[in-house]
Amino acid sequence: MEDLLRQLGPRVLGVLVRRGADFASAEDAVQEALIEAVDRWSEGMPSDPQAWLVTVAWRRWLDHVRSETARHRRERADLAEPPPGPTEQADDTLRLLSLSCHPALSPASAVALTLRAVGGLTTRQIAEAYLVPETTMGQRISRAKRTVAEHGLAPQEARDLNRVLRVLYLVFNEGYQGEVDLAAEAVRLARELARQTGDPEAVGLLALMLLHHARRASRFEEDGSLVTLADQDRSLWDTRLVAEAVDLLQGALAADRLGEFQAQAAIAALHADAPSADETDWPQVVGWYDELLALTDSPVVALNRAVAVGEADGPQAGLRALADVPDGIPRREAAHAHLLERAGEPARAAALYARAAARASSTAERDHLTRQAARLRRR
Repeated sequence: MEDLLRQLGPRVLGVLVRRGADFASAEDAVQEALIEAVDRWSEGMPSDPQAWLVTVAWRRWLDHVRSETARHRRERADLAEPPPGPTEQADDTLRLLSLSCHPALSPASAVALTLRAVGGLTTRQIAEAYLVPETTMGQRISRAKRTVAEHGLAPQEARDLNRVLRVLYLVFNEGYQGEVDLAAEAVRLARELARQTGDPEAVGLLALMLLHHARRASRFEEDGSLVTLADQDRSLWDTRLVAEAVDLLQGALAADRLGEFQAQAAIAALHADAPSADETDWPQVVGWYDELLALTDSPVVALNRAVAVGEADGPQAGLRALADVPDGIPRREAAHAHLLERAGEPARAAALYARAAARASSTAERDHLTRQAARLRRR
């Protein structure tokens, strides 16, 4: 029952929001309906659990509105509104995600509200995942709800799928902390969004997540040290997830509406297809980075492209490509060090690895870069 309620809660919330309920009070009404369901359903499940929850939650919300605003003329017939059909469910899913990813919210607040309202996670679970006190996370979510209630969504914002996809990717990249596997939760939400909307970019994001998720078991040693893509044990990769991702990506690309997540997934698929790092189709990787750079004009993409050029055409070509990447871009020094090492300049590479380690964004990355610098200095 717990899994079913967690699955149905966001759907019911989406229905109430579509009917005109404000976000914060709608969520309160849904929570009350879920609590009542736990009490009532132990005696027997209704034939249509979602319709039951919609009816109860809508009544709770109407009661709230009546008590707060003294509006007594709402039509009781609204209570009998049938459950949403497939098109309405798709609209509800996107609108609810769009509210949770409201442009007025900071990325951290959007992630927290998405996990609470759409993911159905408790405040405690989200707080543990982000290593903050439950009261702090509760305040963050409450502020996010107030912001959403104050600003609302313009029609174009309600259909801004790209913003939603970016927030889901932020959730995915948080990985695993506490009792909640945020990467798996992001995959679940992306899968639902791709199923409901059928949008090629939503499908592309799902494929990208699955391809990265497939390599999860090989990314770290038992002691927590980072393993680079080139050194990963590819026998540990989940071939089932890789196959699913490639099928999804092929379908998305066939729609001929290329977006950045599809291009990123295509690059990840080329890495997943190679038996070893040396056997990677680097020229094709560079080609996809060219497509991605045209879509985003991102210096981070230009940095990754320079590394790929170094693999395809040699380290000197990579260094020339790197010269076009501005200083200060995260991991630029590490990429520069890698290319210099391949070009036969270990002393310069060691110095850059050490500088990159001092600016690393995680302990695992810092330790890895420090080991690289030490390795070259011992030569």
